[in-house]
Amino acid sequence: MTLTDRTALVTGGSRGIGRAIVRRFAADGARVVFSYREGEDAADELVRELGGRAVAVRADQEDPGTIDALFEPVGESLDIVVNNAAINPHRRIAETTGDDFDRALTVNTKYPLLVMRRAETLMPDGGRIVNVSTLNTVLPAPGHALYAASKAALEQLTAVAAREFGPRGITVNSVSPGTTDTDLFRETNPPGAAEQVRALTALGRLGRPDDIASVVAFLAGPDGGWITGQNLRATGGLVV
Repeated sequence: MTLTDRTALVTGGSRGIGRAIVRRFAADGARVVFSYREGEDAADELVRELGGRAVAVRADQEDPGTIDALFEPVGESLDIVVNNAAINPHRRIAETTGDDFDRALTVNTKYPLLVMRRAETLMPDGGRIVNVSTLNTVLPAPGHALYAASKAALEQLTAVAAREFGPRGITVNSVSPGTTDTDLFRETNPPGAAEQVRALTALGRLGRPDDIASVVAFLAGPDGGWITGQNLRATGGLVV
């Protein structure tokens, strides 16, 4: 129970990687507040599963005005933040509009920035911030321009925040999952993509949400205290 008496905030915690992170934090002893945009039933199911260890709050990251609602259940102290929620508007550049750009950068970059800004005021010295990025920042793919660009910007915010928050012992890192078997992957990639990735990955399989949750838990826990400003690529050897 390495996170006993800690409070964690996880955005996008009702499914996929975020759901696995919420479960892992709760198993490690934390009280977890997590957000969701849709899928209220899935969020409620997770809250029931975890008993008193989790609270769900609806917060749409397209609207920065929901920041207050997101933080309301947190209370006066916050130890861990994971900016996980994201969208991937699969568009080729020729099809991309200004509205597409604004939406992707708001959800994937601006909102996490505002979360970090608010979180820093609530965190005691030694807090932890983990931002979930993507392997697409170093392995670009057609149709993923907005996703990769918004996550690359998030990685740079991570590095600067590590410098700015470091004097208080607050670590700020990012994790870049490789191909992970989630609904988002299935929805934004063509048929056959999973098999192609397996063949290219050193460990011979797709990632699982629990694989990523384990890396996040390491950075959020006591053993991650000497790592900051880094981007850990949790890819199973898709990129080496």
